[in-house]
Amino acid sequence: MFKSLSTKQALIAFLILFSWSTFAQTKLIEKVEKKDGELTIPYSKYKLENGLTLIVHEDHSDPLVHVDVTYHVGSAREEIKKSGFAHFFEHMMFQGSENVADEEHFKIVTESGGTLNGTTNRDRTNYFETVPSNQLETMLWLEADRMGYLLPAVTQKKFEVQRETVKNEKQQRYDNAPYGLFRELQAESLYPYGHPYSWLTIGKLEDLDRVDVEDLKKFFLRWYGPNNAVLTVGGDVNTKEVVKMAEKYFGTIPAGPEVNDLEIEPISVDEDRYVHYEDKNIRFPALIVTFPTVPAYHEDEAALDYLGQLFGTGKKSFFYKEFVKTQKAIQGSAFHNSSELAGEMTFFVLPYPGRSLSDFETEMRKIIFESFEEKGVSEEDIEKIRATYESSFINGLTSVSGKVSRLAAYETFADDADYIGKDLQRYLDVTKEDVMRVYNKYIKGKNAVYLSVVPDANTPPAQADNFEPDTEGDNPYPTTDYSKVSARTPEKDSFDRSETPASGKAPLVPVPDFWTAKLDNGIKMIGTKSDEVPTVAILIEIEGGARMESEMQDKAGIAQLTASLMNESTENYSAEEIQEELRKLGSTVSVSAGSSSSQMTIQTLSKNLDKTLELAEEILYRPKFTQEEFERLKKQQFESVMASLKDPASIASNIFDRLLYGDGHIYSLPSSGNIATLQNITLEDVKEYYEKNYSAGLASITVVGDVEKKEALESLAFLKEWENTGVEVPELPATPEIDKTTVYFVDKEGAPQSQIRVGYVSDLRYDVTGPYFKTTLMNYPLGGAFNSRINLNLREDKGWTYGARSYFSSSDVPGPFTVSAGIKGNATDSALVEIMKELKDYADNGITKEELAFMKKSVAQRDALKYETPFQKAGYLSRIQEYDLPKDYVKQQAKIINDVTAAELNTLAKKYIPYDKLTVVIVGDKASLMDKIKGLGYNVVEWNPEKKDADSGTE
Repeated sequence: MFKSLSTKQALIAFLILFSWSTFAQTKLIEKVEKKDGELTIPYSKYKLENGLTLIVHEDHSDPLVHVDVTYHVGSAREEIKKSGFAHFFEHMMFQGSENVADEEHFKIVTESGGTLNGTTNRDRTNYFETVPSNQLETMLWLEADRMGYLLPAVTQKKFEVQRETVKNEKQQRYDNAPYGLFRELQAESLYPYGHPYSWLTIGKLEDLDRVDVEDLKKFFLRWYGPNNAVLTVGGDVNTKEVVKMAEKYFGTIPAGPEVNDLEIEPISVDEDRYVHYEDKNIRFPALIVTFPTVPAYHEDEAALDYLGQLFGTGKKSFFYKEFVKTQKAIQGSAFHNSSELAGEMTFFVLPYPGRSLSDFETEMRKIIFESFEEKGVSEEDIEKIRATYESSFINGLTSVSGKVSRLAAYETFADDADYIGKDLQRYLDVTKEDVMRVYNKYIKGKNAVYLSVVPDANTPPAQADNFEPDTEGDNPYPTTDYSKVSARTPEKDSFDRSETPASGKAPLVPVPDFWTAKLDNGIKMIGTKSDEVPTVAILIEIEGGARMESEMQDKAGIAQLTASLMNESTENYSAEEIQEELRKLGSTVSVSAGSSSSQMTIQTLSKNLDKTLELAEEILYRPKFTQEEFERLKKQQFESVMASLKDPASIASNIFDRLLYGDGHIYSLPSSGNIATLQNITLEDVKEYYEKNYSAGLASITVVGDVEKKEALESLAFLKEWENTGVEVPELPATPEIDKTTVYFVDKEGAPQSQIRVGYVSDLRYDVTGPYFKTTLMNYPLGGAFNSRINLNLREDKGWTYGARSYFSSSDVPGPFTVSAGIKGNATDSALVEIMKELKDYADNGITKEELAFMKKSVAQRDALKYETPFQKAGYLSRIQEYDLPKDYVKQQAKIINDVTAAELNTLAKKYIPYDKLTVVIVGDKASLMDKIKGLGYNVVEWNPEKKDADSGTE
């Protein structure tokens, strides 16, 4: 029968026949196995009778599974005046279905020890869970129930609550965020009226107000059928079992209407379009220039991505050299982004205040239309970008979720789940001639949208507006006739779908084994081999960070500035040269500083480990600290601090820390410093900080990746030369006592949303088996999980916030208990009442029996997700080393979780939730809120953050 077929064709034919006889109504379409020397994600692809595509990837390296359902519907399938539906459904699909009660989806997944989410973009919506492998059947049951049985559970009340939640998301992430609205104006100005990309995925508030629940149901029936979906399952699974489960839970769901690809002609811009808007949340004006390009997977996409990198990525890029290095702008960049129907090349700069956007337009035009062509593209340029893409592709496969996401995306948009090798190859094949060709075709001499964002009416845009997006008129683009959409009734099941599937035996989670070493100069080392992908991650951590500023608080921010300068020139390399050498290797080496440590993070392909460490040694031992770079980076840090004074979230967090820790405590100041302290720092101060505090005696090294202990120690032998200066981390002073709850109100005039912080500094220090650990267990049902009391109340029941949470955060010194939320402006006072009510009720009455059981199941099973990727393993090992933890502490935690009682947690709640002695910070609109807040009966203090920062910490 297979005589005329090749061996491969015969094998596929046999497998297809085998599948027909084994899995009723399900066809094996393709089986891809790992190929030596090729980048491949092995999988089997099936098609169910109802049109559902099933892809299964077996990966037994970790006892977990990732489930992804990708629907080929995003905001591009919406209609004029009815935007935001696809994103709205991202929310509605978590609100229960016929056999899954309200809020149960999150509860079931979290209780299983898993994580979950959903995302929406222009072209697709996906829902996904990562759970221990014994929970696979439950995840498939959940996803199938909302695919086939959602609408019976959709009520007017749920619709109204989620509509408010989506509005709050828009206010938090767009309306109330710096530069948050530029993408909306950019889309309206670039794409013609009615084009599927002329509105954002979040939608318009007026459209959300306009629609009703019946509109939403019709949208679901049209687009969310199994024939418009790809179900991808990856991880510690058996393919045959997955197919049987998919048939059981998805097989009886009827197909929806046929879905055809959208066919949209490429757009063009007939003349340069100038538009602008005012944003009072920004300090830096912005000029954003956008050219239309090509859709994803177009033959020119890869070369255009290279072009974007040449213009705007790295210290040798045109925009960095011309704008950032010269201190004309705090940021300048370029990037190319392609979606299913179209693409965009975007250039942007954020000039320092006082500089003219008109002048920047002139300079941008010169770079884009003249300088680039004059310089051209070199083979070295191509080589370094090629290495970057190769490294990015490989690092994207370190988690099963990364592999599953790739398979789902390729199947949905390239109609080829086995596209990863071809995808990488098209980037590796780009030549300098390709880059110049696409430059000439899509950029040189072409028209674009020039969008200015200005902080006030006194700051002129690049040019006066000459374009106004259409808001009415004929729509030349495809629309959907929803009058023909009808309800679908699933076939009768042979099982009781209302019963949650039983979980299999919980998998044994292999905690990473590790090696340790200690050098003569005091450096502690820890590592583990992880050879799933050929990469190595190294973390060099130096204790101290901003904490070392305790005795020099008038120069707060010096730790962060020192770290920034270490990413610049060294004695033997310019900043540009060292970054370009790293890009050629596809490696990264970066230095950063936080409140309690400074870190060097190293990531490389294992084949480039030694060359990368040579550069890391240069950065660590021989920073040059030039005056020119010092002045530029100090200015950037200063301007970032100034910008934070306009961002409501930053204002709330900074003032909250200051009030909790009190003047004289280094943690009362941001790690970046403030206006006054940064002005005091000199280059000599930086050099002194580095010489004294970058000490081997404070250093610890974590190594995770495809490298043996012996090889790692040999490669890191240069660390033996690191000097131990004998410096010690200073002790910190006590924090002020809180006598009674006080509300500190900061005016953010006209803000549509308020930022709230509530809390105090506890006496808890970090531990893994003591009071701190147990207190995190206590907090879990209160504010630590999605379906915690605080979040369910404020988000799911009231629709006042996009998210609210509470948490304890400590290190070797006591840290704060914090409740954090962004709240719908006119509900601010009510939200504060609800937060305080939840805290009081939990402290007074304690955890319920159901909450205790939920916490135990959830926390006990989530270990399977903790040690998957190299950086997850590195974090685990780093904690062991930092806190000198016992090797079996995870087992000890499991016993504590199993044995802890409600009485024990209730005692902790009474002690560590002092609801009558808390600091409250609210950043919101004073005119509409102050009287309401005062009416709650708290002591209310109005706080002026700009004046207090300018006064350098004095009230």
